[in-house]
Amino acid sequence: MNTLAVVLEQPERLALSQLELQAATDDDVVVDIEWSGISTGTEKLLWNGRMPPFPGMGYPLVPGYESVGRVVQAGAHSGHAVGERVFVPGANCFGDVRGLFGGAAATVVVPGRRVVPVNESLGERAILLALAATAYHAVSGGGRRTPIVPPDLIVGHGVLGRLLARLNVAAGHTDTTVWELDPTRSHGAHGYTVIHPDQDSRRDYHSIYDVSGDAGILDQLIARLAPGGEVVLAGFYSERVSFAFPQAFMREAQIRAAAEWQRPDLLAVKSLVEDGVLSLDGLITHTERVTNADSAYRTAFGDAACLKMILDWRHRA
Repeated sequence: MNTLAVVLEQPERLALSQLELQAATDDDVVVDIEWSGISTGTEKLLWNGRMPPFPGMGYPLVPGYESVGRVVQAGAHSGHAVGERVFVPGANCFGDVRGLFGGAAATVVVPGRRVVPVNESLGERAILLALAATAYHAVSGGGRRTPIVPPDLIVGHGVLGRLLARLNVAAGHTDTTVWELDPTRSHGAHGYTVIHPDQDSRRDYHSIYDVSGDAGILDQLIARLAPGGEVVLAGFYSERVSFAFPQAFMREAQIRAAAEWQRPDLLAVKSLVEDGVLSLDGLITHTERVTNADSAYRTAFGDAACLKMILDWRHRA
């Protein structure tokens, strides 16, 4: 069985290729993908060749870990049924082509334990569950024992920053500030405040969550902390992160790196979304047919007005 897939052949060179899929086992499902999201974090770093080395990274590679599709074949032990709409957090089923992410393909073969059924009413918005789970993991601490302080300052008003702010609002926190440098991204706040950092004189934040990906921002953020405050690195950083010690010492600052979301985070935000507690509305701003994939990736990574670009796989002829 073959599939059409997006293949990053090398930095800034993308192709739509026919790839051979590995055979499905009794534990697997075969999913026809309807929509896949383009990540402006890790996938952008792969696109421009700045991704730090990780096991399984390299070229050629099928990107995408935010996919939604329909189960068309379900193994006897997969735990799923034909016809289910499921969220797919990537796949690794393309033979010699790397599939560390692997969700940007017309059809994927993936273990049933990895996919999650989603409500039909979510449609393409279900691709946002990965970012919502990322935000949830950051504010829940991934089950760690020490209490987590929710953000009173979020740096960056992209999709991840908005989801963090929405989780704050859903939890009843009414005093959340978001910093955003680009005026085209300052809109869309409901229940929280978006300002340029130059307009903010506060230096008593207890918990600052940075989703900017700016490796040089730590000194600026530490200067805004209250004594004993925490900076959470919730973005992805391609360069070495460092800070000046004296200022951090005087504030007894804490610095935490938020790790990748886990399945319990995904299930938690799925419940919040389906119960109407967390909204995913207004976050997908651009949609392209997969035949325009090259243009879609360039827009996703180069247009500040593009919060979230998705590829539509339903019309791929």
